[in-house]
Amino acid sequence: MILRARAAAAAWALALAGLLGLAGVRAEVPVSIGYRVVATYPHDPQAYTQGLVYAGGALYESTGLYGRSSVRRVDLASGRILAARPLAPQHFGEGLTAIGERLIQLTWRSGTAIVYSRANLRPLGQFRYATEGWGLTHDGRHLIMSDGSDTLYFLDADRFTEVRRVKVHDASGPVRSLNELEYIGGSVFANVWQSSRIVRIDPASGRVTGFVDLSALTDRMRGEPGTDVLNGIAYIPGSGRVLVTGKRWPSLFAIELVERDP
Repeated sequence: MILRARAAAAAWALALAGLLGLAGVRAEVPVSIGYRVVATYPHDPQAYTQGLVYAGGALYESTGLYGRSSVRRVDLASGRILAARPLAPQHFGEGLTAIGERLIQLTWRSGTAIVYSRANLRPLGQFRYATEGWGLTHDGRHLIMSDGSDTLYFLDADRFTEVRRVKVHDASGPVRSLNELEYIGGSVFANVWQSSRIVRIDPASGRVTGFVDLSALTDRMRGEPGTDVLNGIAYIPGSGRVLVTGKRWPSLFAIELVERDP
């Protein structure tokens, strides 16, 4: 009888552990974040958008492709290019962020980041990194960089040296192909390359806490000639609005995010 009781207790303990483990997995399932489109703006349909950032009342954009890459300041309302600086032909422009009075632009396979004056797009210097360059944002102290894998790299914003790195994952495992980045409200938002999803990432743990499915926008743009994948996230501080677009999209959308119940 005692042996049976002990066996039953052990079985119950195992079952309880299984339930707790299952609950833990479920707790890590990212929530679906809804959105509503609040404005639509013109966007240069020739812009192979790689990075997007809004700072000081202006929109800045990094465009890619060898021999056609640039950094530019754009009038949001009209889509007009106010100023632009081309990259050297050996550089393929990638992620872009604005920190203080500086713009920092990654390049794809050159291992080179270019620092500009935000006021006039004048180059101020460069620094090197060991990976490919994809997306770039910052949290006020650190640059946060992606390289197309499941890793985010945190760099000192002044010395440009790596401070730490984190692996990004959800309940199913690693989340790869992290591309354009934006830091919003303590989380990192990332385009997942060749998908219609933007994922929200806890920068401390790397856990994906939510996602935005922009299939309706990508489906709308798919009918436009020459368009490519979703890419480009820029938060307008204090507005609650996020700007999103894609490579060679003729439109740029301002959306408001709406968190749904789990």
